[in-house]
Amino acid sequence: MDQNAEILKNAIDGSLKIIEQDREKEIISRRFGLTGTKETLEQIGEMLSITRERVRQLEKAILIRLQISAEDNQIKELAAAEKLLIRNLTEMGRVAKISDLANKVYGRTATTSEKTGIYFIATFSKSLAVVEENDKYNAAVGIAEYGDSKAIREKVDEIVKVIKENKAPMTLDELDSKLNYEHPDHIKAIASISKLLSTLNGLWGLSKWPAVNPKNIRDKIFVILESKKEPMHFSDIAKEIKESNFKRKNVTIQAIHNELIKDSRFILIGRGIYALSSWGYKKGTISEIITSILEKSKEPLSREEIVKQVLRVRKVKETTILLNLQNKKLFKKIDKNSYTLA
Repeated sequence: MDQNAEILKNAIDGSLKIIEQDREKEIISRRFGLTGTKETLEQIGEMLSITRERVRQLEKAILIRLQISAEDNQIKELAAAEKLLIRNLTEMGRVAKISDLANKVYGRTATTSEKTGIYFIATFSKSLAVVEENDKYNAAVGIAEYGDSKAIREKVDEIVKVIKENKAPMTLDELDSKLNYEHPDHIKAIASISKLLSTLNGLWGLSKWPAVNPKNIRDKIFVILESKKEPMHFSDIAKEIKESNFKRKNVTIQAIHNELIKDSRFILIGRGIYALSSWGYKKGTISEIITSILEKSKEPLSREEIVKQVLRVRKVKETTILLNLQNKKLFKKIDKNSYTLA
């Protein structure tokens, strides 16, 4: 057992010694999953033949007793564990999800019981603050000196509000410019607690936004094109997805091509080359695009200007555009270098 693991184990064992009755030790161990899977009030009640409400009352009383013991320095092993957790939290931005904190402390992917052990210690420590998990927040621990559970949740809500008002994903620097924090890392730490937020490629946004939380192939294609900010061949898009940080990235080139064809967000602008429709690229043949350009112009345009405008919305060879201009049924040559609609 490494030093950190031993410090935390000693703190847990020392805390449980404060609880005199075996039934109460059983309740707290099972509720926090200290020796296995975390159990519900109902499950524990059925095992002990008592009501759910009675289990809840006993759990609350036990934690109050532990808090008093901690404040009176009766749990000698607790100080070393608090120091260990505070040191790691300081490096992580003063607050962290339980899973992230446990992984850092143990130097590897922590087990469920190791995560719940840290949460258990933080629950009655006077130096630490806990955020209970619910639909909005991940279970988290923070340094109490910088805010209690309510203060942490309010900070999370503030970041969510700023991102919602922005209506688009934001970098930490952009968030920092609108919030009052000592360092962007503190914003990152607090934002990671929210279940309403996701992050990808340095951007933070609402979890329902594909740009930071792509849930299907189409969304992943969108993220790749949006990040590259230039048209790409479908095979290159497939390669980028495989090399990305996406959770699921094992996709075939054919699947990518199929999704590009189906989604109106993507425009075919050349042989196998796609762009985002929001960039101003247009569907249609080259002749149709030239027609549209001349209609908007309402006056003859030079050959160079027509080529320039077509290339803004389609990625084709210049010779292809010039060949289409030779269609006398559609376009009329005014002089050596100017064209209008026939």
